Amino acid sequence: MFSALKPNLLNTKQRTALVLISLFYIIAGIAHLILVPAFVSITPSWVPNPSLVIGVTGVLEIWGALALYVPSLRKLAGLMLALYAVCVFPANINHALLDLGFYGVPVSDLGPIYHVPRLLAQPVLVWWALFASGWLSWPFDLKRAVQR
Repeated sequence: MFSALKPNLLNTKQRTALVLISLFYIIAGIAHLILVPAFVSITPSWVPNPSLVIGVTGVLEIWGALALYVPSLRKLAGLMLALYAVCVFPANINHALLDLGFYGVPVSDLGPIYHVPRLLAQPVLVWWALFASGWLSWPFDLKRAVQR
């Protein structure tokens, strides 16, 4: 599987990150397609036609994950997945502020234990997509990054 990822362009850590993030986004995309009402329940009210938006984002997550395996699309896919993670951050904030679980059910017994890690994971997803697609080598190749 790794040999198709152009090893000369990505280091081993990046290829591993690519496989993991692509699996993450494929699973997330499928979840968005199957669990539309659950995702609609945490979508901010200002989002138009939330069911359609959730379905489209599911398809785009899957496409983005698969595009990571196409060398000519890898960097664009990584950038788009990073931007996607930024764009869905308001839904995660809404989710936390309203203390919602899926289907709009409050999870107040979990509160910050549930929401804070979820919010902190968003910047990690941005970095992960950029690292896995070759935009960044930091922090694993800090010496080379400092020399640039």
